[in-house]
Amino acid sequence: MSPDLTLTVRETGPGTAHRLTGDQVAALIAVPDLVRLTPAPGGRWNVRGNQKVGLVRLRTPSGSAIQLHLRPKLAIRDLLFLLSYTPRDPWHLEPVTAATADDLLPALADLLARTARRTLEAGVLHGYRETEEELPLIRGRIHTTAQVRRTGLPLPVSVRYDDHTADIPENRILLAALHLAAHLPGILHPTHLILRRLADRLHGVRRPHPGQPPPTWTPTRLNAHYAPALRLAELLLSGRSIRPDGGAPTPADGFLLELPRVFERFTTVTLGEAFAPHGIRCAPQDVHRLDEAGRAPFRPDLVLYRAGRPISVIDAKYTFLKATAPPADHLYQLLAYCTALGITHGHLLYAATTPDTSPTDHVIRSSPITITAHALNLTDPPPDSCRR
Repeated sequence: MSPDLTLTVRETGPGTAHRLTGDQVAALIAVPDLVRLTPAPGGRWNVRGNQKVGLVRLRTPSGSAIQLHLRPKLAIRDLLFLLSYTPRDPWHLEPVTAATADDLLPALADLLARTARRTLEAGVLHGYRETEEELPLIRGRIHTTAQVRRTGLPLPVSVRYDDHTADIPENRILLAALHLAAHLPGILHPTHLILRRLADRLHGVRRPHPGQPPPTWTPTRLNAHYAPALRLAELLLSGRSIRPDGGAPTPADGFLLELPRVFERFTTVTLGEAFAPHGIRCAPQDVHRLDEAGRAPFRPDLVLYRAGRPISVIDAKYTFLKATAPPADHLYQLLAYCTALGITHGHLLYAATTPDTSPTDHVIRSSPITITAHALNLTDPPPDSCRR
């Protein structure tokens, strides 16, 4: 059996060469999107990050363990701001400045505890759920089909009624995330206690079974104060599984966070807030068709509409540009989006860690279309990032 192995890998960068056994290589290759493996001199393997952060424990075919510490390029404070930003929320800076931990997982648990505590301070959300059961009295409506199947005594009565309950999708998602965060490795004892107390407040709420997808919820006026906590909870719950190339998600022993998804969500929230006062609606992940027959669908990150008509399209790229122009395939992608949507201006939005973040226009030859590349400096103080 191979010995247990602990690897610390940066999210980006050239990677580090390690001497790996065949079993260890097989375990890492089994999840191709987790890290990038390339042969290195001396019979070693170079292990590079792949835009994911967290802590994952894998089992090799022989039964030994590989523990991967995937560390972000951004400072923890900056990453937490991307996760927690909520427009017009006077509290949204507080969790970031308060989180001083250098490790991601304890900081994430602390962030969820603070966000959920503010959410539940306004009271546990209740809603109506249709319930069917047999009772010794009539409540709501008699379930006629079930009742006529009964033989003998007429009691109990099969009834159907609307129950005002806390066991609704919003609370089930939040409860699942609180339990997950309470079991993340390395969290501080005070944070653990807060998470447990918050979970206890959701009395009567059923926690989704491990491995099952969380329930879906629809934003409404009534659950608006839950939205920041729910968005964070869904991101945390998505980190419980890993997706082999071309396969279905499988449970992960640990936690994994995909930074392109975090960056995309942050840009969607901030741009939606910025454009709303101008009568512009931002629609994330709308499905459109590239060809007239409708056989080639595409799903842009963000389409901007005014009076129901598309006026621009934005694609967020969690890539740190080093060249003077975007890669050609990025320009091709936006050119296709603009052509199919019938608009003349599209935008590429990149992450950056350098002060030089001036936008650059790329006028497409023999076409009326212009594509502007922007770079959002993620090392700026959070308020400055939003203003850009």
